[in-house]
Amino acid sequence: MKKRVAVLISGRGSNMAALIEAAKSADYPAEIALVVSNRADAAGLAHAGEQGITTALIDHREFGDDREAFERALDDTLRAHRIELVCLAGFMRILTPWFVGRWSGRLLNIHPALLPQFKGLDTHRRAIEAGAKRHGATVHFVVTELDAGPIIAQEAIDVRNDDTEAALAERVLELEHRLYPRALRAVAEGRAKLGGGRPDDD
Repeated sequence: MKKRVAVLISGRGSNMAALIEAAKSADYPAEIALVVSNRADAAGLAHAGEQGITTALIDHREFGDDREAFERALDDTLRAHRIELVCLAGFMRILTPWFVGRWSGRLLNIHPALLPQFKGLDTHRRAIEAGAKRHGATVHFVVTELDAGPIIAQEAIDVRNDDTEAALAERVLELEHRLYPRALRAVAEGRAKLGGGRPDDD
């Protein structure tokens, strides 16, 4: 049985689109069963709908400053759709320990840097300013500390001497679109587990 996956987005969802495309393959061990956004204007919702995927909107603004109330609504939606794995794909919300605990070992994120380098925002600009020779992307399990969970898969590219922030970001994004489906496959097949190390082929 394929694992039922939800993808959480806040914007255009380009990594979501890459996961949807990968999951079309008959031998892929996961299906994208649900796409959830916290923003009504997220372009990725329309794309998911066009692909025949169920979508849901849970607007965080309706919950004021009560982050856990928002996450309880999110959790209810995920469970109603029998979701087994959750992929964050440009989901611009920092999750509380309550939600992370509920989905421990089943919650993935992609970060545009070679963790543990450049946690947080503005990773491409910071990589260039630091004179990094290599940069890339990381898929990791989500833990309560931001961008600190065990690494599932990483891929790197060279930073060019003439790289701008935009140029580097574009090349890293292309890399992300290959990396995230590969990492989700590893988790769905049980080859990557929280606390269990990385799969052999990564």
